[in-house]
Amino acid sequence: MDSRTEPAVSTSASESAPEPEPPDAAVPARAPGRTLAWARTSAHRTGPDLRDSAARPPLVREVLLVVGLFVVYKVGRQLATGHTAEAFTDAHRVWDAERSLHLPGEGAVQTALLHSDTLVHIANTYYATVHFPATAAFLVWLYLRRPTHYVWARRVLALVTAAALVGHLTFPLAPPRLLPESGLLDTGRLYGPSVYGAHPATDAMANQFAAMPSLHFGWALMVAIGLIAATRSRWRWLWLLHPLLTLVVIVGTANHYWLDSVVAAALLGVALAMVHAPRRTATTAVRGQGHGETRIPAQDRPELVGAGR
Repeated sequence: MDSRTEPAVSTSASESAPEPEPPDAAVPARAPGRTLAWARTSAHRTGPDLRDSAARPPLVREVLLVVGLFVVYKVGRQLATGHTAEAFTDAHRVWDAERSLHLPGEGAVQTALLHSDTLVHIANTYYATVHFPATAAFLVWLYLRRPTHYVWARRVLALVTAAALVGHLTFPLAPPRLLPESGLLDTGRLYGPSVYGAHPATDAMANQFAAMPSLHFGWALMVAIGLIAATRSRWRWLWLLHPLLTLVVIVGTANHYWLDSVVAAALLGVALAMVHAPRRTATTAVRGQGHGETRIPAQDRPELVGAGR
């Protein structure tokens, strides 16, 4: 026997040994459609929601803060009451200034409303009931669905309200419905409902000499801007109808001058410049527009294993 004979190799052992699997085999394969659906669901349920939850401030603190701001505002408005002579002097100045600027007369809007008793009543109801509930609903929705936008909007509204309070204290102004020179009617008192007492100087419920700036218009404009910034629906620009309708109502019911809204818009512009709006969040990016295709930010897209190989 040749001593150099090589040992026999077992053919059966070599055939039964498993071949090494490629690296991609450890990851279960997904159909392209199922992979995209999984990616969208994953991006929607994890990162964005967690980031939104982290941005949401404590509920109890926010309730106390908002209620406290409201109480301070109401008390501050009451401190501005009693300046009857000064309020009417300022009213004549504002009225003359509007005529000098050739602004459209408030009477034209009121005349249009007076064509129908029902229309006047609706305008008075809108003025009396929409202002606070609409703003509160706006803040609640932002708190629950867009926490980062809620913090931004709350800060802007607080700045505008504080500036308006200073204006009410330093520049008491009788509304046009109380100014005989305007020739306008107090539609709230004549057609109802009205939120003001019959005697402005002794009204314990509200300060009727706090016409400028108009927080009715300022808050309504912020609600529209906030909802446009926080949503991505193609119909979101229709929210501008809210401040537009509010403007028609406050002027047509003779509760405010045109300049009251101009000053309110200017204060809101300053507040928006001071408090920067949050960038588009991942949540709104994932949701996309309406019923269209869901979009995923590049940083949240999982890598498709084996793609391009």
